Amino acid sequence: MATEDTYGASDTRGHAGPPRPGPHGAPPMPARPPAPVPAVPGSRGRPDGPRDSPFVAWLRAPRPAVQPGVWAHEHRPRPPEEPGRVPGRQLISGALIAFLCGWLFWSLLWNGYLGPYWTWPLRAVIPESWDANTKEWYEASYVYYALVFGALAALFGRIGRWPELGRRYLAPAGRRAAALVRRGLGRRFPALLEPPRPERIPDGTLRVRAGLAFAAAALLWTLCWNGALGTGWLWPLEQFGEPSWTIAEWSYAAYTYYVLFTGALLLLASRAGHWSELRRRRNLAREGGPVRETAAAAPPAAAPRDPAEWAALRAAGAHDAADRLAADAQAGRMNDVDHARIERAWESVRARPDRLAAFTDTVLRHGAAACAHPSGARDLPVRAARHDLVTRQVRIGTAAEDERNPYEHRGAGCALEPALLGTSLLAVGPSGCGKTSRLVRPVLESLCLQALAGRAAVVAVGAAGAGLAPDEAFDVVVGIGRPDSAYDLDLYGGTDDPDEAAAILAEGLVGDLTAALPGGDSRRAATTLAQLLGPYRAAHGRFPSVPELRELLDGSSAALAALRAALAEGGHDALVREIDARERQALRPGDAGPVLADRLALLDRPAFARFFSTTDPGRTFSLRALEHPLRVRIDLPERGHAEASRLLARLVLAQFTECAAGRADRSLFACLVLDDATHTVTAEAVRGLGRLRSANAGAVLTLRTLDDVPEALRSTLLGSVGCRMAFSGVTTWDGARFAEVWGKEWVQTRDVTDRQVIAHEPLTRALHVLRHVVTGRAVTAQSVTVRTVERERWSASELAHKVPAGHAVLSVSSVRGGSAPPVLVDLEG
Repeated sequence: MATEDTYGASDTRGHAGPPRPGPHGAPPMPARPPAPVPAVPGSRGRPDGPRDSPFVAWLRAPRPAVQPGVWAHEHRPRPPEEPGRVPGRQLISGALIAFLCGWLFWSLLWNGYLGPYWTWPLRAVIPESWDANTKEWYEASYVYYALVFGALAALFGRIGRWPELGRRYLAPAGRRAAALVRRGLGRRFPALLEPPRPERIPDGTLRVRAGLAFAAAALLWTLCWNGALGTGWLWPLEQFGEPSWTIAEWSYAAYTYYVLFTGALLLLASRAGHWSELRRRRNLAREGGPVRETAAAAPPAAAPRDPAEWAALRAAGAHDAADRLAADAQAGRMNDVDHARIERAWESVRARPDRLAAFTDTVLRHGAAACAHPSGARDLPVRAARHDLVTRQVRIGTAAEDERNPYEHRGAGCALEPALLGTSLLAVGPSGCGKTSRLVRPVLESLCLQALAGRAAVVAVGAAGAGLAPDEAFDVVVGIGRPDSAYDLDLYGGTDDPDEAAAILAEGLVGDLTAALPGGDSRRAATTLAQLLGPYRAAHGRFPSVPELRELLDGSSAALAALRAALAEGGHDALVREIDARERQALRPGDAGPVLADRLALLDRPAFARFFSTTDPGRTFSLRALEHPLRVRIDLPERGHAEASRLLARLVLAQFTECAAGRADRSLFACLVLDDATHTVTAEAVRGLGRLRSANAGAVLTLRTLDDVPEALRSTLLGSVGCRMAFSGVTTWDGARFAEVWGKEWVQTRDVTDRQVIAHEPLTRALHVLRHVVTGRAVTAQSVTVRTVERERWSASELAHKVPAGHAVLSVSSVRGGSAPPVLVDLEG
């Protein structure tokens, strides 16, 4: 295996051939991952190694298992939902009021306004010999005062929810401050903050360490208390105290300091002796669970693998290749595309172990540039979205903090990946809502990156000048109608079978007219085309060009006679009967030939004279090349030839569904991105979209409105795709379709009813009359009824009027059957 032929050739017709170089050569290697790739500064990999490069820090970032459609990179699950969560303003005001009440009550007690009754427990436990002026009395009284003060603080703290206030506001602020301190210390003293791993210490060693830490703390405390170490440990107390303090004040301060000093010694001993780990193991042993030790008892494979160390290569014996790749990653000579591309190449090596030697040699010679894409490119010229090629995700927005969103999705990033796009995606929204800029471009950019990594093949179809991506981001750019286009489009999908070519071409030409055709589908039109394509290919060794096919469909006597003569000369007498049958059918009413000829005339224009040729196969691009990691863009002449553009879009969609499902090698994810699928979706196209899921392929379709799809196919189209997206500004008619497909859910509703209170007692009646005079309202009582009802997840009215600008409602499904409910997504977040 050589570097240049890791993924095979990129011939556009699917045959072997030399790879086409990139439009501008390989771009220079960036010194860091592209800007959208987040880096974690200041992190460290090995204790004895240098600081990680931004790419390595990004690679080592956590990626937990998430639900479909959730951005996995550094995802942090939300804490469990609290149904009775107190609002922040109410919590702060309640805590403040409780503090003031507690302070007032303590002041009343301390100043004697409530009498001496609260000191009776103190007087009941102390001996009568203790006078009020003795040292013992002061010490005992201040201890009692501290207990009373603590009890009041606990009581009013519980009333004012002080613990919840600390958990919600103070604890996060403390963690952020501690993180800043650790980051600052880590830059100057990196070894100081190296995280300990007590779980790797054997059980016996851990017990000895805990005991020695406690003995050392006890010895140090004894030496300090007996004065063997001098009075230096009392320096904070001496600095804090005042000479004017009384004996009682000095006693209170001293014993408080002794308690704090003892607590500090125990804290240091617990950290040094890992008492928390010892307590954890004892709890597990008491509960009967396994105690995990990962020091000498556990094998090295139990430790989590470092993705930057290429453990799979080392396990296979390719230590030199792993060292070279790890060095390039640490030095900043590798980016995310390189990592994904080499991982893809390693998967092929594992499938064919005889390639290991060639793979190792290639990596040692080229490093991070090994196994390059046939174009030589290692990155896109421009990135506009955040990508994670480890999980193959692209971030398109953030789930809004909306009550209609599921609690676990709120605030989480929303992303798309091939596992979701394999079920196909349909996006509906008016012009200017952001379908192209906030959905199509990020998805297309992600697929192009995955194509550079050898994991995908992408075909983008849009109007010329739509700005889906720059030309340098593609291997093949087919500009239909542009004189400077270097590539042409194969009208017959690269097939050699006349019947298959006829079916594909008929779907593109008259797929939107099936309701008006005889039989209600395009089979009659496909038969008509097959009667001409088969004989013509047998006679000339190729399919006819657009002018030649149009002439045959028009029933030109000269063209049919020339074809009949060529067949007779070549000895294809059996195919002459096809020509005779075509002539007989042309005389019948309702023949599909004139309709096909009229549609084909849209392509037989001077602007398309250089296109759809069948005599120059080296210039013609065919969708049969989807077995290679190609990046293809097809520009349609939407402005001057709108009807021809729709015809070509239907043709490309039909070719893609046929070629993607007919691939022999389905290891690459093939995706068609069709920007504006107006009048493109047909009954056969909907059936083809359903077949893509099992072929490791998918399609992304955008529509301005569902009215651009035949009414009989609207519900079927929404049901055949797994991912659905409704942008802001959809009509209520379109919203009703989405609401129907998204279904309903059970929710709890609260009905509050006010009823007038009728008083029968004279005094109560007088009070009610007085209240009515003062407030102007009758005395009422509220009754609350809680019911569980079935309600639409998103109603048609909510989709039409409650989705803010720059937002969309997205539901996704994966090819393995997982799904996520519709989520309101902020596309700018």
